[in-house]
Amino acid sequence: ESRIIIQLMQYHNKAYLLNIPSWDWKQGDDVICLAELKLGFIAQSCLAPGFSTMMANLFAMRSGEPSDDMQAWQNDYIQGTGCEMYTETLSPTFTGMTFSQASELCFVKLKLLLLAVEVRPDDGGDTKISINPRGSKIPANTVGFFIAQSAEEVKRAWYYCRACHEDVKNENQIKKCKCKNFIGGMMVHSVLKSQQIGQHITTDGKPVQPNGVAASKPGLQAAPSVVAKTGTPLKKNVSMKEESAPDIFQENPRPPIRQDPMRNGHPVIVPMTPDFDFEKTEMKYDSTGMFHWTPARSIDDCILDRNQAAMTVLNGHVVVCLFAHSDSPLIGLRNLVMPLRASNFHFHELKHVVIVGAVDYIKREWKTLQNLPKISVLNGSPLSRADLRAVNVNLCDMCVILSAKVPSNDDPTLADKEAILASLNIKAMTFGDVVTNMDSMGDSKDALNNMGDTSVKRQGPIYGTNVPMITELVNDSNVQFLDQDDDDDPDTELYLTQPFACGTAFAVSVLDSLMSTTYFNQNALTLIRSLITGGATPELEIILAEGAGLRGGYSTPDTLANRDRCRVGQISLSDGPLATFGEGRKYQDLFVASLRNYGMLCIGLYRLRDATLTAVDATSKRYVITNPPFDFGLLPTDQVFVLVQLNTQMDLRTNCVGLPRQRLSINPDTAPTSTSPNSAGPNPLFNHSKNKPSLLRVAMV
Repeated sequence: ESRIIIQLMQYHNKAYLLNIPSWDWKQGDDVICLAELKLGFIAQSCLAPGFSTMMANLFAMRSGEPSDDMQAWQNDYIQGTGCEMYTETLSPTFTGMTFSQASELCFVKLKLLLLAVEVRPDDGGDTKISINPRGSKIPANTVGFFIAQSAEEVKRAWYYCRACHEDVKNENQIKKCKCKNFIGGMMVHSVLKSQQIGQHITTDGKPVQPNGVAASKPGLQAAPSVVAKTGTPLKKNVSMKEESAPDIFQENPRPPIRQDPMRNGHPVIVPMTPDFDFEKTEMKYDSTGMFHWTPARSIDDCILDRNQAAMTVLNGHVVVCLFAHSDSPLIGLRNLVMPLRASNFHFHELKHVVIVGAVDYIKREWKTLQNLPKISVLNGSPLSRADLRAVNVNLCDMCVILSAKVPSNDDPTLADKEAILASLNIKAMTFGDVVTNMDSMGDSKDALNNMGDTSVKRQGPIYGTNVPMITELVNDSNVQFLDQDDDDDPDTELYLTQPFACGTAFAVSVLDSLMSTTYFNQNALTLIRSLITGGATPELEIILAEGAGLRGGYSTPDTLANRDRCRVGQISLSDGPLATFGEGRKYQDLFVASLRNYGMLCIGLYRLRDATLTAVDATSKRYVITNPPFDFGLLPTDQVFVLVQLNTQMDLRTNCVGLPRQRLSINPDTAPTSTSPNSAGPNPLFNHSKNKPSLLRVAMV
């Protein structure tokens, strides 16, 4: 049978496709919905500004060649655009390592960035892509996902042999060695032998029946079934994960029973449900456990007028400026909000989303938004400065400018006129004078008098040019109008323009190459969805295709386990324990320290464009550097793109990781070395002394 890949423009048409009986994603069928992915890219930029640019460049087939004619920041950016996503089977040397150890070895020794691995569940189910997993060991013949400049570089992960390449200093000399098959066979044999030993221990040396139960000795009465305390029978194969052997008890595995005399007047034997009380359990997540969920709310309960919005002290939120007529085509706002409601965020970390636009249009979208928490609607215009001040646009973490209007075919240049005007309008606003003069307003009834606590306002930027923004464009050439101070040629490709390099502009055209990318690498789109959608799964797609929206579910161990996955983040080197690395250290030092101490995987930098200029000439614009070289120098003002674990503590005020004023003690004269797969302990370079403050862990609830 042929594998089908379909590209859709509108998200709501996806449901019809999934309801076709012959459609089977398990057989490789796939759908690329441009509207869904576009808003997902923008949503991730709300969490880590510039991330949309990084991901778009990764899945576009380009070759980044620096030039002497370009500025230094342009060469740094261009070199990152040459990086692409590749897959390769890991050599037997990686078998038994944790992901952190394998990722460190790849980066330090092979100069490769290992992003994820393909994992097959212990129950033999379908494989899934696990991004920066923790705790589990890598089995033999695992497929890894890499960020690299070429497919030839990624071959090092398959060729690497500890016996032959341990002392190789130049990564280009890592080639296929003669002992490859012998070493690989010995490694696989040792793994199988360890599994047999583990099986021998857990079954007390007894033969194992096909059902995984230890058989009794001949001539003796058969013993009751051996069951673990979880109620599941022991599996035949020992898992590669680090798990202690379950306690075994010789009891009848049937569940406890109770008598219920109230059924038809006769006592009835019914099984008891242990440790689960529906009356005391609150539904906080959807039925898959991948997203935060709340009971459906009416849009009238979420609408704010200008005064109400101004009196609500909004800070660290997301402002969505939406241009739409009441009859404009639906763009699927759920795809923008859902990644911001992923369950791998704690509830207090969720950013409040305020939509500024025509409420008649938002009502049509509300059915898909009503079960997502922390959403407010201001019935106003994104071009109104009064509305923008009311929602504290200067204090937002990101301002997203979208348009649902159908562009006219008369003049393509006018397709983005409202989005561009809204962007320029915000950049022209000032906020410091408003706060300073508020005391002199007296009893003014103007909404500006009710902006909230002025001490909070002073934390935001004074000028609108410093407000974090991302603008969606329909026509690529219109990017030239977004920045008045850039000198980009009108014919410059979008990915080479300053707004795109800085992550302040996004166009759906950059996703055009996804179709060919999916054809050549069927797992690429799955990885994109995992990173971009916040964790949407095929099972969730089937639920949404029913048309009833997100369904709430009770928290069970299985659904809560889905929360334990990494997410996109951005950390600062200005403060916290990692600030040491901003003081002239190399990127490799930061990479190893973040991975070992916090389980964070660094994937790029977000650097000030004018970091070396004086304050008079410098701007606050930043640009994206994808997967910098290992010896790339760091600056105190750098921000780092990371894939962070659920339980890593983040300081939401400073965007730093760990405890404020805690710094890692490092030896600046010692270079990081790879960790032996047999040693799971920390590298001596980053010691964990008992006198040093420890990182607080946030328990999963």
